[in-house]
Amino acid sequence: MNLELGPGSRCLLIGANGAGKTTLLKILGGKHMVPRESVEVLGRPPFHDTALTTSGDLSYVGGNWTRDIAFAGTSIPLTGDFPASRMIDSVPGVDAARKERLIQVLDIDPSWRMHQVSDGQRRRVQICVGLLRPFKVLLLDEITVDLDVLGRSDLMAFLADECVQRGATIVYATHIFDGLEAWPTHVAYVARGRLQFVTPAEQIPHLREGRLLEMVGALLAEERDALLKAGASKPVTYDPSREGEVAAFSYAFNNGWVPGTLATSLANSSNAVMRC
Repeated sequence: MNLELGPGSRCLLIGANGAGKTTLLKILGGKHMVPRESVEVLGRPPFHDTALTTSGDLSYVGGNWTRDIAFAGTSIPLTGDFPASRMIDSVPGVDAARKERLIQVLDIDPSWRMHQVSDGQRRRVQICVGLLRPFKVLLLDEITVDLDVLGRSDLMAFLADECVQRGATIVYATHIFDGLEAWPTHVAYVARGRLQFVTPAEQIPHLREGRLLEMVGALLAEERDALLKAGASKPVTYDPSREGEVAAFSYAFNNGWVPGTLATSLANSSNAVMRC
């Protein structure tokens, strides 16, 4: 991949499931170790220079707030009998006016009990915590999936203001494209672990014509057909005569063991601010 974005950029990252979007964002966010010279964010290697994330200059918000519990399994929603304000107020060095604005934008009630909230309400608190400290580079991975239409619209407007007013740079991976035609300044397309293109929004007719979803659908259909033609993906069939064997595909039964997960936490959270 060869990607370079300047200050104020809002890059929409698109691609099929498994194309490499989350891996790319986690590498940019310093979640995975790569050679120092491979990636630079604000001119610094994000994995090796931990001050990038501890300062809040580089922020990654993605996945769900979950934890592992020995007797229950993995990816258990992060809950507790305490108010949302406890999570929000736990972030140090936050401007009070910015905190109040985010609470209003995300329509959060600070008195929400975190063990009683819905998935969408928990997601709002997660996003709020991730955006409390002013960022220079923000990486977002499917963070609007649980939000309603109004909540998503208000959040995207807030993020656009951050880029225009403060020169922040955002890379946003999503599969929800409603009303996003006017939001990005760039569109990046990832397929099979490779960056296929990064194009300024003004050079994409589909965006000007309000046909973003149609464009993404065509790209993904083309990629799927190419994979099927190459024999990279084959349908799974069930053969009763082989029941009990561990084949290429099998169901995991409740035998007391569960697959491990890579536990990640919210990051406390030249002209180019990002280069890889």
